[in-house]
Amino acid sequence: MNRRVFIGLLSAGAVVAMAGKGYAMGWFGGKDKEESFPVSMSEAEWKQKLTPEQFRVLRKHGTEPAHSSPLDKNYAKGIYHCVGCDTALYSSEHKFDSGTGWPSFYQAISEDVVGHSRDLALLIPRTEEHCATCGGHLGHVFDDGPEPTGKRHCINGVTLNFKAA
Repeated sequence: MNRRVFIGLLSAGAVVAMAGKGYAMGWFGGKDKEESFPVSMSEAEWKQKLTPEQFRVLRKHGTEPAHSSPLDKNYAKGIYHCVGCDTALYSSEHKFDSGTGWPSFYQAISEDVVGHSRDLALLIPRTEEHCATCGGHLGHVFDDGPEPTGKRHCINGVTLNFKAA
């Protein structure tokens, strides 16, 4: 690798890092204002309530490793609830095996239980899905799911509690 290629790669990495930081700060159409939700806690309260991994994903917009959640292959009948506020979010009736390594659903229980925002953290526009009750980051929604919606709600299993029917 010559010096020009190295400097070019280093510069590209810096641009990506700054763009990610800029998104997090609302510079690129991300969250441009603080939203209020029916369930709201301080960062210290969230840290006390959640495990470190739940906090990282739900409150800091992280992503769990693919294939790490036992809920990915859970096909028992029941309801998936938000770990942050216990809101019922997804039904096992709407779950499918997307092969991605994350629990996937073609729709939420109701349009009112989830919210959406634009996510540009990877410089590719995506639709982030969050809990409408506590604002916790759940995952992303893509347009490559099955009928009847054609949507794939790709959800971090660590953000969910499953309650069997």
